[in-house]
Amino acid sequence: MGRMLRSCMQSLLKLVNSVVGMTGIAMILYGLWMIRDWQRHMDDGPSPFVGPDTPAPWFMYTFLALGVTLCVITCSGHIAAETSNGWCLYCYMVFVFLLLVLEAAVTADVFLNHKWQEDFPADPTGNFDEFKDFVKKNFKICKWIGLSVVCVQCLCMLLATILRNLGPHSERCYDSDDDYIPDRVPLLKNYVHPHYAVGDPIYGSKNDSWNVRINDKTNR
Repeated sequence: MGRMLRSCMQSLLKLVNSVVGMTGIAMILYGLWMIRDWQRHMDDGPSPFVGPDTPAPWFMYTFLALGVTLCVITCSGHIAAETSNGWCLYCYMVFVFLLLVLEAAVTADVFLNHKWQEDFPADPTGNFDEFKDFVKKNFKICKWIGLSVVCVQCLCMLLATILRNLGPHSERCYDSDDDYIPDRVPLLKNYVHPHYAVGDPIYGSKNDSWNVRINDKTNR
């Protein structure tokens, strides 16, 4: 029963963790698209993006870095779910917890601070303003997407905690040498493992040895 429950928790953790990975891949693709669009505007010649004081497009690289971080967390979660190792699961839970703290801090700053836009550097590319306008126009959809991602991350932590409490696979922990499978088995159908007993050696009688000697001389 415990083995079946452990396998079920492993499959659920991998499935839920894949949602976080798909979110990271989507963010990476969007970040690469923004970087490509920014480079295309720079190659066209005179552009508001080009200038001696033009800062780096922080929003693009931030979006890309968050996507890579989510993919790394997803890979660590799959490894932790496959091995069911306590330290791997603990490190995975720490990573997800730090990500939740970061998301909570950004959300609190946006909702509680009316001048939250001043906390971020200026984005000359305009992608940050476009993203902000898109969120405002589709606030309900974006809100449910954000809540879904947060719930998935919390569910990942819950499943990782349950799997960590269940412990590793029992077949990977050997209590004695009898649990090991022999390396070589003879190619016999009715092979019986020999049993050895410790006792005093058994010697034949003197009469038997005398008869054997007489028979040898007679045969010669």
